[in-house]
Amino acid sequence: MTNPLLSDWNTPFNLPPFEAIEDAHVKPAVEAALAEGRAAVQLIASDPEAPTFANTIEALERSDSTLSKVLGVFYGSAGADANDTRDALMREFSPMLSAYSSEITSNSALFARIETLWETRDTLDLTPEQARVLMLTYRSFVRSGAKLEGPQKARMAEIKSRLATLGTGFGQNLLADERDWFMSLTEADLEGLPQFVIDAARAAGDEKGADGPVVTLSRSLIVPFMQFSPRRDLREAAFKAWSARGENGNANDNRENAAEILRLREERAKLLGYPSFAAYKLETEMAKTPEAVRELLMRVWAPAKEAAERDGAILAEMMAKDGINGPLEPWDWRYYSAIRRKAEHDLDEAELKPYLQLDRMTEAAFACAHRLFGLDFEPLDVTTYHPDARAWNVTRDGKHIAVFIGDYFARGSKRSGAWCTAMRSQQKLEGDIRPIVLNVCNFAKPSKGEAALLSYDDARTLFHEFGHALHQMLSNVTYGSISGTSVARDFVELPSQLFEYWLEVPEVLEEFATHAKTGAPMPRNMLDRLLAAQTYDQGFATVEYIASALVDLDFHDGDAPADPMVAQAETLARIGLPHAVTMRHATPHFAHIFSGDGYSAGYYSYMWSEVMDADAFEAFEKKGAFDPETARLLEEHILSKGGSQDAEALYTAFRGRMPGVEALLKGRGLLTA
Repeated sequence: MTNPLLSDWNTPFNLPPFEAIEDAHVKPAVEAALAEGRAAVQLIASDPEAPTFANTIEALERSDSTLSKVLGVFYGSAGADANDTRDALMREFSPMLSAYSSEITSNSALFARIETLWETRDTLDLTPEQARVLMLTYRSFVRSGAKLEGPQKARMAEIKSRLATLGTGFGQNLLADERDWFMSLTEADLEGLPQFVIDAARAAGDEKGADGPVVTLSRSLIVPFMQFSPRRDLREAAFKAWSARGENGNANDNRENAAEILRLREERAKLLGYPSFAAYKLETEMAKTPEAVRELLMRVWAPAKEAAERDGAILAEMMAKDGINGPLEPWDWRYYSAIRRKAEHDLDEAELKPYLQLDRMTEAAFACAHRLFGLDFEPLDVTTYHPDARAWNVTRDGKHIAVFIGDYFARGSKRSGAWCTAMRSQQKLEGDIRPIVLNVCNFAKPSKGEAALLSYDDARTLFHEFGHALHQMLSNVTYGSISGTSVARDFVELPSQLFEYWLEVPEVLEEFATHAKTGAPMPRNMLDRLLAAQTYDQGFATVEYIASALVDLDFHDGDAPADPMVAQAETLARIGLPHAVTMRHATPHFAHIFSGDGYSAGYYSYMWSEVMDADAFEAFEKKGAFDPETARLLEEHILSKGGSQDAEALYTAFRGRMPGVEALLKGRGLLTA
């Protein structure tokens, strides 16, 4: 029987034939792809011809084409639509794929060819992009342990395999905790909640098969519940469940996972001669050193903490006037902050939300991409991996650019958060390969027949992930290894956070923020109040983020802690985290740094990128939010380039210089704090 994952896809735009792909096809396809990749690598390593860029580096780029094809489909959809079979496959694949990677980077004959090319690079007449790919390939092999020998090389392979298994387990434990918990609500418990929260709770109850409305651990439901429920006891129960994910003493408890991950990362770094994992990890990022990261975070921490403490005192006074004794607690902050925002800015989420329809906000993102980069989006009538996911053909001047898939609704089979991935990345080495780009979010699904409504934070998330998608879709490089978002971790958030600014452009909201029932545009006075409140509560938001970033940095900058929870508490005590503010991501559910290696010692990167995106949007503000020349420079020097040049060189080419932190502080309203 033909395996659809391994066959040629005679489908529109070579999309995966999702209707034909079954879970049973995945493992045989991965095994076949691994065998094909191993054979290709062995041919490269044993080639009797002298090494050239074509027969070594380009051949290596081609060697995993089938594997990339298969894994792009599987991992692209498994995190968004998990089941027991897919969970088991991910656990099985983690050590298999780690072993495959270790085989390649520990292949002495292969590395000798790469090293020869590196040492003779000045004689090879390489293009700048080829020189960059050679450097990145050589560096990757060295940092993976290619120069290690004997027991050290074997130990490195063991460490990487174990880390892959632990990372997969961490993420699956978290998803299980999020999927299993919900709190049933009586009709009396719904009193005081706006209708959109009630509707979301009823829809969640239907999805869970519960007899009535429920609160789940989906951010799009639990956050508005904590903002609007007058029942302090229910807010406390919901918050404690949310903050205890991965820390419940059950089979999903992640605390020992985290401890072992940190120990293995430290050992890995020291095998390679680095004093700490942070020193190892940051060497290839824009920040370069843990000291540079700490300096940025602490520069922003002081004014952010001051603002949060000032705001907290106001909220505590409001709570006391309600007759509640004792300190302001974390489950109180959002509730009283929502009341204060309505009083100070006359903004009520219940009045605002009908103007932020998911379909209209998606149209807004598409319209901004059209005005900036000439992109058009046409709906595709194709089968995707889940009925909730929708697909569009992305074109420019009639030419196919990409396929974009949006999967926006929360469900029990989807891990929390929001992300962008490419099921297929852009490249030219094997032809004009156009990308398939996926945005996944967790917005509350509406009742049947109702429009999906977003909070303003939800709309910002939609724009953020679409900024990542633009980075993938507008990529224009030859080699897949440097395509799209394959850039330094503290540069990857620049396009996503920059695109958020267009949600705040008044003319965008004037056109697309229309009422779900009446179709009327958002009233001008509401729009003005919404934009005036953009820096509201930024002390809280900044403090909860930096607390997480500093804990991440402390975990990896020095010896691994024996008990990460003790180490977390020590960091928070040292910086003086206000009592009513918690880390955005506590250790047992800090998936950014423990579900994989991507953001480990790198959670700071959102703020590092924000320094640049605040400065970058100033370039547009000077000439107009949709200035075509500035947009052309952004695409030419950043969005199209992937990792083909050093990140600092790309930004400097776009802006003429590197920015300071002042634009960030100004954007968050912290300059005067």
